[in-house]
Amino acid sequence: MSNSVAPFTWVLALTVLLTACGSSPHTNHYLLTAKQDPVPSGASPSLGIGPIEIPPYLDRSNLVYNQRQNQLHVASQDNWAEPLDDGIQRVLAINLSGLLNTQDVRYFPWHPKRAPDYGVKINLLALDANDQQATLSAEWLVYRAADAAPVIRRISRLQHPLPAGELNPAEVAPAYSTLLYQLSEIIAETITAAEMIPTDAEP
Repeated sequence: MSNSVAPFTWVLALTVLLTACGSSPHTNHYLLTAKQDPVPSGASPSLGIGPIEIPPYLDRSNLVYNQRQNQLHVASQDNWAEPLDDGIQRVLAINLSGLLNTQDVRYFPWHPKRAPDYGVKINLLALDANDQQATLSAEWLVYRAADAAPVIRRISRLQHPLPAGELNPAEVAPAYSTLLYQLSEIIAETITAAEMIPTDAEP
């Protein structure tokens, strides 16, 4: 009796295990993307990207977006493919490299004796999406990396419309990427203006 029951038990256990694996929910992974500008041909100005600071509620692998006022939705099956702050740093580096036509871009922290011309610090205040739009709020600082002297500090609040109807998680990463490019354009304009001002004319 026991000899005939044992194989049946193993087969039943294996069937249950395979069924559970086959029915597990599929997890989607998303990346922020940079705009594909032509490959930069210059090496000036040199840029340092970082540090990048994000709110604790966004510091997780899950996508987090607005469900209703003061209530967030943490997606269980929709994840970032990399830490969000790393993704923001990567996308800003590519965007600014193209906008400023420079191949000399590095990440914070850099060697103090090989500081870039400009550093770009981002303090992300909010990054959100709902059934109407995606929004980004960030305090950003452009500074001279050699001595940490500030060039300009601003808070930018940007919006990007989303298709009407229930929010599709697949729309979130492209919308955030668009907002990051808008932010990159603002920062690039600031650095371009700073490059046109003689150093001895600065206060």
